[in-house]
Amino acid sequence: MIDHASGALEIASAVKAGSVSAVEIARAALFRIGALDAHLGAFTAVTAERALDEAAAVDARVRSGGDPGPLAGVPFAVKNLFDVKGLPTLAGSKINAGHAPAGTDAELVRRLNDAGAVLVGALNMGEYAYDFTGENSHHGPSRNPHDPARMSGGSSGGSGTAVAAGFVPLALGSDTNGSIRVPSSFCGLFGLKPTFGRLSREGTFPFCFSLDHLGPLGRSAADLAAAYDAMREPGAGTPVSPVLGQGAEGLRIAVAGDYFARGGDPVAFEAVATVAEALGARDTVVVPEAARARAAAYVITAAEGGSLHLDRLRTRAADFDPATRDRLMAGAMVPVPWYLQAQRFRRWYHDRVMELFSRVDILLAPATPCTAPPIGQQTMVLDGVEMLVRPNIGIFTQPLSLIGLPVVAVPVRRPGGLPIGVQVVAAPGREDLALRVAADLEAKGVCQAPVARGETSWER
Repeated sequence: MIDHASGALEIASAVKAGSVSAVEIARAALFRIGALDAHLGAFTAVTAERALDEAAAVDARVRSGGDPGPLAGVPFAVKNLFDVKGLPTLAGSKINAGHAPAGTDAELVRRLNDAGAVLVGALNMGEYAYDFTGENSHHGPSRNPHDPARMSGGSSGGSGTAVAAGFVPLALGSDTNGSIRVPSSFCGLFGLKPTFGRLSREGTFPFCFSLDHLGPLGRSAADLAAAYDAMREPGAGTPVSPVLGQGAEGLRIAVAGDYFARGGDPVAFEAVATVAEALGARDTVVVPEAARARAAAYVITAAEGGSLHLDRLRTRAADFDPATRDRLMAGAMVPVPWYLQAQRFRRWYHDRVMELFSRVDILLAPATPCTAPPIGQQTMVLDGVEMLVRPNIGIFTQPLSLIGLPVVAVPVRRPGGLPIGVQVVAAPGREDLALRVAADLEAKGVCQAPVARGETSWER
């Protein structure tokens, strides 16, 4: 039976077989969003008319015997920094709400449509993607469906909420320093940050040109792979979906130690140990200078973000979330030599990590240092040290973003507790290996992403 908990490929198979129509699927998704999202805050716009039109076109192709696409009838939604024809591209801001509606869709939206997927709306996010929490002062927080009093993670918080709540089986997000992997960890999802530059950024509002990635969040490794294959450049190489069944046997898998083995709650490291045991990974390796890599990522992000928003800071400062405004203003004042040194270090760090990948195929590391904190929490204690929540959620994701490595975040289920994620990291261009490992963990029952049922009455 196809329902809100069904995966993308399950839905597509049923639509292509004619056992359910794409219009029925779209109507059910729109009804669920309308009934439940007021409490969860995933969407900033619902494209109901467009969704029904796209679904009807899929059904027409099925009836005519044509190919409706590998994602036929699959509802999806996108972080609101993706251009959606007819909507202003908010990027989580108040300022952009006054912009003219986009005249065309972002490239990745178009490619998913071409694959038969049906767009149902645009999703809430941290202002201008400078966020790890999922809180937005203009549109309200996107809430964690496992416990709506807690953060969804950011900045792709609405994407995490929408998938975990069963509104859509697939959503698109962006990841500069962890903004796909953090919501995946907090909301108990699979999330893919591809190799830097692997997927087109055309038609998206930028944050940091040196570090921005785009990718999908879903409830299975196979769904991620199918979405990734659909969004790749035509002729970009062998699809990754067919290799998922090969499992992880024969891969050289190691746990990232040192920097990645401290600074978090025990639950984060227990999740890594659980995944490592399931994969038979016994080796531990050191990622050289990971702490400096995180510092370099901070400098590059702040400098490029501040530069991008300089005119808005001069003319519309009062219309920013004060916390975002302050971070961008500080970034605009980063000395040029600091930025240049961070970029030089980035090249050195890349070469050292590539040496590491000559000895291993996959690295395992925590995705977040903790499970989802309560919304509004300002500080947390990690390793006995009190620190600010917002900047420190990404301590394990930022060193990997700096050099654009492909990462799949996998959700480790914790009976009676909130989910938490583990990063499955591969060398550039080897999304296939990371997705193979994710699929293997899913097959073994170690990593699962069922639709959440909140601890409170958000779903009745």
